[in-house]
Amino acid sequence: MHRFYISPEKWNSGALTLTGSEAHHARDVLRVRRGDKVALFNGQGREITAEIADFSGDEIGLRKLHEAETPPLRCRIVLGQAIPKGKHMELIVQKAVEIGAAEIAPIISDRTVVQVDSESAAQKQSKWQQIAIEAAKQSGQNWLPRVHMPKKLAELFSAAALESFDLRLIGSLQPDAQHLKKILGDYSSEHQHRPWSVLMLVGPEGDFTPAELALARRHGCQPITLGPIILRVETAAIYCLSILSYELLIDSPG
Repeated sequence: MHRFYISPEKWNSGALTLTGSEAHHARDVLRVRRGDKVALFNGQGREITAEIADFSGDEIGLRKLHEAETPPLRCRIVLGQAIPKGKHMELIVQKAVEIGAAEIAPIISDRTVVQVDSESAAQKQSKWQQIAIEAAKQSGQNWLPRVHMPKKLAELFSAAALESFDLRLIGSLQPDAQHLKKILGDYSSEHQHRPWSVLMLVGPEGDFTPAELALARRHGCQPITLGPIILRVETAAIYCLSILSYELLIDSPG
């Protein structure tokens, strides 16, 4: 069944319509017909199974058949990703959505090669958010991760949303970095439960600078090692999110 995204501000279960790019994709690419069944989601846990009712100009009318709600994942995992070269950020956003990240915060690090000014930042954020939507559609994810505007690391730490994390982590090549398993184990032992929210910072090619690592430490980030093999940026992000997803997203005792 084809899935389509309707933003929360346009979500009206009593008068469902597809508009804009979603209507174009349904009508001109997928060639849906009256009577076809589709799935709709609003990125905030709501999903509706609907039937194509009519075509009116650039809009597609739908009739609700069944509505359901998907609870949020157990842990809020936010990926703070230094923007890598080329199109690797697109892959990282896609896989972060599939693995279960709640938010993605692109970071303009000191070693970021890509030039990002205010205009290109807005364009990149819009493009990455659309990639997140497509990944959510493909993967059956009813909670759409928000892709933030690119920020410097210092700006990221000044954001109010960062005040509520139970655990803050940063991938590091430094010799004192600990294994993620130990950090999670220590947290559970101390608090008698697993963390409910985690910030995971992943650096660019060449890692974060010593100054950035020091800044992260001052804001409570614990350096973690990703093992003896130096990973590519996109591999490091997927590796970290996969471990955190396995350990934290599924409800279980402890």
